[in-house]
Amino acid sequence: MAEFNHYSVMLHETVDMLSVREDGVYVDCTLGGGGHSLEIVKKLTTGKLICIDRDTDAIEAAKKRLAEYSDRIIFVNDNFKNVRYILDDLGIEGVDGITADLGVSSYQLDTAERGFSYHYDAALDMRMDRSQPFDARTLVNEYSEKELTRVISDFGEEKFAQRIARAIVQRRAEKEIETTFELVDIIKSAVPKASQIEKHPARRTFQAIRIEVNDEIGMLRGAVESMIASLKVGGKIAIITFHSLEDRAVKEVFGSKVNGCTCPSNFPVCVCGFKPQLKLLNKKPITADTGELDENNRSRSAKLRGAEKL
Repeated sequence: MAEFNHYSVMLHETVDMLSVREDGVYVDCTLGGGGHSLEIVKKLTTGKLICIDRDTDAIEAAKKRLAEYSDRIIFVNDNFKNVRYILDDLGIEGVDGITADLGVSSYQLDTAERGFSYHYDAALDMRMDRSQPFDARTLVNEYSEKELTRVISDFGEEKFAQRIARAIVQRRAEKEIETTFELVDIIKSAVPKASQIEKHPARRTFQAIRIEVNDEIGMLRGAVESMIASLKVGGKIAIITFHSLEDRAVKEVFGSKVNGCTCPSNFPVCVCGFKPQLKLLNKKPITADTGELDENNRSRSAKLRGAEKL
């Protein structure tokens, strides 16, 4: 089993964006390897940090890594879409900052038995929360060709989505698809050889299946709304995305809170009464610098967006 050591993408940019106060209350919605949490909790004295993750392995590993600061941390094993309910249960009305890193952790990718990676042969799984019944094996063997095409095209942005979906359906008619390498072989058979040279042909399809299994896009808008609702006035939110659909969802939710009035442009005066709720901290997303990209190529698609509650 791999060690739980997730490379924290844009670590300092993210923590700096939160403007952490020593007596503030903060939430790391995606604890992962605990990198962002560690930098936040180091800045606290009387403040608190709530660390959320739906992966029990992440929680247990982070408890050890952050043991020195345990008096300032509350660990919660849950989905970050429930952040408002989590804070209500803790008796916390509002927080000073919230961050979320939406990328899959290096640990999950590198632990073969989790079934996230096309580099290791393992049972098809890809669940971040291993208590949920729906996994990659179920998806691959039960989704229709049309549904598979949609998932691979929308979430993987794979131009050979239909060919891959058809190949999956044909192969499973002979035998249920059970392992990552079986799926990799099917994808390779469907993707033209010329398109397999620069990048692994299964990369986009595996990403798409992981996103669908964990409902990463479906829950995101509501989750971001809940994060914003959980901020105090002056509180800050920083979100790192790794997929164009994730980034678009975050951008649109932020944008809906920045603009305030929703009246048609030809109305002489505002009648909706909506006021701006957020101020953007960066109009364009921040991306990893060349130094970080040299250290961690998984940062290449990362985008950081931040906002302040008004």
